[in-house]
Amino acid sequence: MTLEQLIKALTPDVYENLKNAVAIGKWPDGRALVNNQRELCMEAIMHYEVTHNVPEELRVGYMESQCKSSKDDDTQTLTLQ
Repeated sequence: MTLEQLIKALTPDVYENLKNAVAIGKWPDGRALVNNQRELCMEAIMHYEVTHNVPEELRVGYMESQCKSSKDDDTQTLTLQ
């Protein structure tokens, strides 16, 4: 089974369980996620969201004010001398 087939086969319940596990750092049975598991879960979550056309504003990590620049952007150019 390829990663794409696996992601397409994920149910919404499994997707929600993965999101919850990453958020609290534990599996539903209470075991802690190790860093490698957290990374793989995040990758699966992101692939799921793209594959299943989850609206951008509902995706994990979405930050509207941080993702878009505007004309009122208050940034300054740093000049090194």
